[in-house]
Amino acid sequence: MTSEPNTLNEQPFLFTVEHTDPKSSARAAVLYTDHGPIPTPIFMPVGTVGSVKAVHQHELRNDIDAKIILGNTYHLYLRPGTATLHDAGGLHRFMGWERPILTDSGGFQVFSLAENRKIKEEGCTFKSHIDGSRHTFTPEGVIDIQRQIGSDIMMAFDECPPGESPYNYAKKSMELTHRWMDRCVLRYNETSPLYGHRQALFPIVQGCKYTDLRRASAEHAASKNAYGYAIGGLAVGEPTEVMYQMIEVVNAILPTDRPRYLMGVGTPANILEAIERGVDMFDCVMPTRNGRNGMLFTWQGTVNIKNKKWENCFEPINPNSSALADRVYTYAYLHHLIKSEELLGLQIASIHNLAFYLDLVRTARQHIVDGDFSTWKASIVDRLMKRI
Repeated sequence: MTSEPNTLNEQPFLFTVEHTDPKSSARAAVLYTDHGPIPTPIFMPVGTVGSVKAVHQHELRNDIDAKIILGNTYHLYLRPGTATLHDAGGLHRFMGWERPILTDSGGFQVFSLAENRKIKEEGCTFKSHIDGSRHTFTPEGVIDIQRQIGSDIMMAFDECPPGESPYNYAKKSMELTHRWMDRCVLRYNETSPLYGHRQALFPIVQGCKYTDLRRASAEHAASKNAYGYAIGGLAVGEPTEVMYQMIEVVNAILPTDRPRYLMGVGTPANILEAIERGVDMFDCVMPTRNGRNGMLFTWQGTVNIKNKKWENCFEPINPNSSALADRVYTYAYLHHLIKSEELLGLQIASIHNLAFYLDLVRTARQHIVDGDFSTWKASIVDRLMKRI
């Protein structure tokens, strides 16, 4: 098995930067895939197992207007399994979703198993969280799994160390990620898509909170001549300002004519700060997970819908929202549903939060186009963090 430096043989999609903010690194672009164009900045709802929790595909498509969603290699590999996905013709057909899909490599999930996995040069052996069965992920195997899933954008297999890892551990982990990255690129080059649409591979930049490691990792990733790049290992315990600093370090090195994806981040304020620093793509479970726990994100700040103050508030949740649920249902009704533990409450709250996140990045994009993103962002970011 070689770990010689190598590059990707093709650039499967176009990425066109249309506008840049005059006072920051924010940019408005379009990422073109075989399943449709994706205007950026973009937020990707997390559909871990082929389903965005509590949200129907019809609502994702027509109410929220999600341009792309995310699936997870680890979870889809375990259930329903690659054989089922292959027989179905890939994840798009299996779940009835005709727009783009991005898949994480499963690295974060595998390494979060802690006591139930073992990392070696060849790959990572782990126990399934479902039934305890043993499995091994290798860089080559993860590419093969994502070929079977049929995602439009695939991630290279990486090790995601804890945010507060000691320097020596972070360095060894990064070097292993680089060797695995090389193997992923080789496997990508020697295999082909299975379902008639093209797939892109994104290397993942690691390096924890250490500037020199982040630079080295960004340089190694950039040498792959990839269609796009992911920034991993942030929002995993390090201070917020350190996260922003690492984004700046990495984006100073990654090519400006390729999309940049910040993995697993984050709050509305995090997203705006990262857009200002040149990030194009985001995903996070926060909108749906927090929604299911009664927290709503709004332009005025965050709402805990469980609080008694909303019991008799008969205003629509958001009369200007693209989501029908926001325009029809009131704070009082959602308060009642969440307090009563009704499933409909989880659905309405999840739809609201996803609609807000998509509205946030669409609005940010428009301000980049208009040339006043930095001024607008400065006027709104503190308000977004308030608790109402």
